[in-house]
Amino acid sequence: MRQQNDLPLKTMELPLAESWKIKMVEPIRTSTRSEREQWIKDAHYNLFQLPSDQVYIDLLTDSGTGAMSDRQWAALMMGDESYAGSRSFFELRDVVRRLTGFEYVIPTHQGRAAENVLFSYLVHEGDVVPGNSHFDTTKGHIESRHAKAVDCTVDAARDTQLELPFKGNVDTGKLDAVLAKYGDKVSFIIVTITNNTAGGQPVSMQNLREVRAVADKYGKRVILDSARFAENAYFIKTREEGYADKTIKEITREMFSYADGMTMSAKKDGIVNMGGFIATRHEDWYEGAKNFCIPFEGYLTYGGMNGRDMAALAVGLDENTEFDNLATRIRQVEYLAARLDEFGIPYQRPAGGHAIFVDASLVLTKVPKEEFPAQTLAIELYKEAGVRGCEIGYLLADRDPVTRENRFGGLDLLRLCIPRRVYTNNHMDVIAVALKNVYDRRDSITRGYEITWEAELMRHFTVRLKPL
Repeated sequence: MRQQNDLPLKTMELPLAESWKIKMVEPIRTSTRSEREQWIKDAHYNLFQLPSDQVYIDLLTDSGTGAMSDRQWAALMMGDESYAGSRSFFELRDVVRRLTGFEYVIPTHQGRAAENVLFSYLVHEGDVVPGNSHFDTTKGHIESRHAKAVDCTVDAARDTQLELPFKGNVDTGKLDAVLAKYGDKVSFIIVTITNNTAGGQPVSMQNLREVRAVADKYGKRVILDSARFAENAYFIKTREEGYADKTIKEITREMFSYADGMTMSAKKDGIVNMGGFIATRHEDWYEGAKNFCIPFEGYLTYGGMNGRDMAALAVGLDENTEFDNLATRIRQVEYLAARLDEFGIPYQRPAGGHAIFVDASLVLTKVPKEEFPAQTLAIELYKEAGVRGCEIGYLLADRDPVTRENRFGGLDLLRLCIPRRVYTNNHMDVIAVALKNVYDRRDSITRGYEITWEAELMRHFTVRLKPL
């Protein structure tokens, strides 16, 4: 007979841990509900106006809030601060060329600066710029030049409970119709990867090919708004047929092969605290943008960035286009999504790459849209636990530049944006339970907020509100 100790052993599958270990920590403090109620009142119910030390877990944005690696900190100390011809610029340029195939690179101090420089050359009064759910700064830079942004996102993105792998895609039928209608008024096509406004949803490689084909049909050029291009490449690898065996860098290079240029907020997938750039394959775009970079940002080999930041960015771009780093980051977003699933809290499905977008219209069903449900939900979450999120909805949508009416046609979402390599899953548990507590008393929340003051453009950063 076989002895008991001769029985075959059952090997357990090892759980997936983070692809990094912690070297330094920063203390954070909790607060009382009464303190938070006073603080948010003093901030005119605008979470952007809260000092950071009044926030326990900060999910306002993943922009510039990530934790740099040891290699990035080492590169920081080696930065070349020469005004012209900085060695750090050439290090950054070479990495961008290798990842994207774009010959010409102009650094800027952040992504909206890249838009400002490039759009100053490309966008003129009366122009039309189609794309997939232009983010607020992108739309602002278009509309401030008295041009028109036209959303051509697939209709599936509007159904937050629909599970589809690439809800950030451009509807090429809509795009074709816009190009046919407006012709020479179309400056370019812009595709945001991932699609932030639609819930951090990715764009497929097939869709990028199809956009390229439509652009070529009408002789138009394509820009990729690339703040989260590496996360988009991760989703192509894990969700799109034919890419499972490709590296992130190989996928990245193919994505950019279907574009003519890019704007980049390096504060996201570059994992630096400040920085951005423009890159293009076209010399005419480069020459045109140069004329605006020098007066707006600085000389062409620093363009608003320190040499040390360019050095850290070069390393960050290289590191964050590796699978393990991205997988760790996106698994944490999926962990928070799974906790919300336990509590039945609706969000834009499937979970995106950088954030969970809670569908406020399905949570605060008794708050009229005119009273900004997503902003109301964000305030309730802050008062509950000191968690700061960001409204991506009717406040952010601004007013129609012609009618000056509020734009209520899009989604009304509370974005819980997770910084890279900053919080643990214990923090995700706090966020989930705090949101559950708000969700459980949702029927008692029947009124929202009204605007007492707003800026004409990109109002959500500085708007003042009062409760109704």
